[in-house]
Amino acid sequence: MGNDGGSIPRRIELVKEAARKPDTSTLRATLLEAQTHAWTTCPISNHPLAPPIASDYAGTLYNKDAVLEQLLPKSDTTTSEDVFHGRVKCLRDVVEVVFTTIGTGKNEKRICPITSKELGPSTRSVYLVPCGHVFSEAAILEVKSERCLKCNEIYTRDNTINILPNTPEQVDRLAERIQKLRDADLTHSLKKIPGVKKRRREAAAAGLNSLDRTTLTTNGINNAATASLTSKVLVEQEERNKRRRNGMNDNLKSLFSVKDHSTIRKKDDFMTRGFSIPTKKI
Repeated sequence: MGNDGGSIPRRIELVKEAARKPDTSTLRATLLEAQTHAWTTCPISNHPLAPPIASDYAGTLYNKDAVLEQLLPKSDTTTSEDVFHGRVKCLRDVVEVVFTTIGTGKNEKRICPITSKELGPSTRSVYLVPCGHVFSEAAILEVKSERCLKCNEIYTRDNTINILPNTPEQVDRLAERIQKLRDADLTHSLKKIPGVKKRRREAAAAGLNSLDRTTLTTNGINNAATASLTSKVLVEQEERNKRRRNGMNDNLKSLFSVKDHSTIRKKDDFMTRGFSIPTKKI
């Protein structure tokens, strides 16, 4: 009973109500709630976001001290991989984000330095690489400058990173950008990938070794036959040397054998019998 005059809801009505797709207003409310949490909370430590704040190539915001703690050497590296989803492997994979703020304490607000509009989950915002200054996306598109309006640092359109992107177009653009940077051996912060020269040298050495083996195989029967014949000759020579050494040892033993005097027999000659003083009988 629903306490409304005797109406009894049927099971089918309850199931349909639960399985109904959310409408546009519900989706917007859910997205706004998720964006608000991401704008105010570090996903690693679950602490409130506070300067210094860092961001990866996907526009996710972190507390920089939490990033440093995760990147410290540890026995189990799977935890860091799960936390960053493979996006952050070193400090060069993040950029420190610099917000323009007004007010202090609870009244502090992040604003766009051009339009003075408050930045947050309801405003599309971007930051520039490599300087990290944050602006509203509309202001950057309107100004069309090649230098940061805060620090005069040169940047390109590709290096404007959407903060917490929520559309497939923004996500695809950022994924395409990082792929181009990795092809050029660069990280999200436009710095060189650490250890890339060493890996290139190792790859080049491995390629040369495989090339030598391939050349030896493809040169064909002559090289293989020569190697086989050489190995047989070396084996035979080693066997002859062994027999010669064994023969010399037997000859030397026969000349310098040590025998007990009690076992001396008449057939032994004076060379091998040795000299002994006869004892007097009393």
